[in-house]
Amino acid sequence: MNVSRPCVRRVFWGRQGFGEFMMRRYAPAMRTVKSTETRLHTLAARALRAADLLRTRVDVERSAQNQAILASMDRRADLQLRLQHTVEGLSVVAISYYAVSLAGYLLYPLAGPLGVSKGLLTAAVTLPVVLGVWWTLRRLRRKIG
Repeated sequence: MNVSRPCVRRVFWGRQGFGEFMMRRYAPAMRTVKSTETRLHTLAARALRAADLLRTRVDVERSAQNQAILASMDRRADLQLRLQHTVEGLSVVAISYYAVSLAGYLLYPLAGPLGVSKGLLTAAVTLPVVLGVWWTLRRLRRKIG
């Protein structure tokens, strides 16, 4: 049934025709259905726009959180690098300490014939051993990384 079509009144023997009766009775209902359909389409479009806005808001919030996480990771990586350099420095000291002790034990028998005290011999060996350990660890670090 086309609701927008004007009703044509056909009267048979002073009575309303079936078509006119149906059009008069159901035209308001059809207009209500059309109006409701239009409202539903409008509401659906609004809901889609609202969902898009909400999705955009969530995406912006997620991007901000990701940016904060990346900044935190960057700070942690920087701190970890500083800690690694500190540990490497301490490892140079620790390895050097043990290497000087070993060199001292190896060179103590030569202290008497050379006429040098054990402390002076250890002091003379310390700087070359520390530099050797530092240079070796530096080479290893460059080779690995």
